[in-house]
Amino acid sequence: MKKVLLFLSLLSMSVYAQQFKPVYPIPSAKQLAWSELEYYGFIHFNMNTFTNVEWGEGKESPSSFNPTALDCNQWARIAKMAGMKGLILTAKHHDGFALYPSKYTSHSVAKSPWKNGKGDVVKELSAACKKYGLKLGIYLSPWDRFHPAYGTDEYNQVYAKMQEELLTQYGPIFEFWYDGANGEGPNGKKQVYDWPLFHSMVNKYQPNAVQFSDAGPDIRWVGNERGFAYDTMWSPILRDKIYPGCPDFDNYRNGQENGTHWVSPEVDVSIRPGWYYHPDQDDKVKSPDSLLKIYAASVGRNANLLLNIPVDTRGLIHENDSASLMGFAQLRAKSLVNLLKGKTGPLFDGNKSTYWMATEKNNQINVTLKTAEKINTLMLQEPIALGQRVRSFEVELEDEAGNKELIKAGTIGHKRMITFKERKLKSFQIRFTGSRGPVLISNLEAYRFISTRNEPLFQ
Repeated sequence: MKKVLLFLSLLSMSVYAQQFKPVYPIPSAKQLAWSELEYYGFIHFNMNTFTNVEWGEGKESPSSFNPTALDCNQWARIAKMAGMKGLILTAKHHDGFALYPSKYTSHSVAKSPWKNGKGDVVKELSAACKKYGLKLGIYLSPWDRFHPAYGTDEYNQVYAKMQEELLTQYGPIFEFWYDGANGEGPNGKKQVYDWPLFHSMVNKYQPNAVQFSDAGPDIRWVGNERGFAYDTMWSPILRDKIYPGCPDFDNYRNGQENGTHWVSPEVDVSIRPGWYYHPDQDDKVKSPDSLLKIYAASVGRNANLLLNIPVDTRGLIHENDSASLMGFAQLRAKSLVNLLKGKTGPLFDGNKSTYWMATEKNNQINVTLKTAEKINTLMLQEPIALGQRVRSFEVELEDEAGNKELIKAGTIGHKRMITFKERKLKSFQIRFTGSRGPVLISNLEAYRFISTRNEPLFQ
């Protein structure tokens, strides 16, 4: 590693959390733990896989569900090799078909020919996740186009009972995922969901699990399904102003600087155009290069990345999806090499409990490299246990020929990656132009993101 000379425009201070007052709101312990996961997988596999649609109608025959070679160990093994930290399974989608033998619906694997009605996909995935050291998450759609009680008060109890089954029979759950879709049931009625009841079930049986929806309560939708967060991405949000399916959600998708609750964003995106497996999309799998760009625009913008893998009718992750995931893992291994590693001080020690602090008179970090390095990405982190502070900042780059470029940016949060056209970087300055309270930075790194062709990814 080439030697780097670092100059700071103010005294570097190795300071600790107890010396600073938090800027509220702040994350809970389970929200902090969730942020550290950064990247995990979504498994869309259900009745829709076999009917070749995205949204089923609830009229499908259970006999259609019959995977020929289902292997949850294959899912977990590939996810582990891909660097994922967990898998979230669609235990029940909008059509109401359950992947486990629930006592509260007649539309489930218990009525299917798969394993003569004795199968349980949730149980098999739970065991596979345990085997490969992955966390297990559950998606349970509140919308149910099959259940005869949907649209009545009784259905809220049915849903809560299904939650109880999933939360008590399959071991630890790290995330419970509510879909915001809410349409009519078989009786033509829409359901008024009892969200306090649903949330209480998770808090009662899996208190360490985070709950996802448009409004949280613990983590929230980023506002699109294309794989990116935004330049301004606050974890604080006015949580009481929104709810799942909220029609004006776009007004809240960036979070709010004056948010009342800590509800960090999650970026959900599929590796294919669809969420479920469709044979005609086998040649439309996102490339490793595309996935790395998504990573920089999600994990690199104060969000976690939930990457969907549509399992095929065999019950296996398709070879094309697996190959792309492995390529993505290889690119991350080559690209996430910190070119500032080995330097001393709170910005470089890898300790989230030590920070560099700005003051009103001195709010700039200056970094000069002894030998110019090929760089196209800078990464900063705030110690979010003390709240999210940076409102805006700018980075001035200078290459070895003295050419300069100024990049203006919004928030930082858990992790912020600034990408730019690759150059042999000689020096850079980071200036903080707006904040909620004193600026604290716990980590600063520099990378060269490269493509599958060993070329700079950010041209």
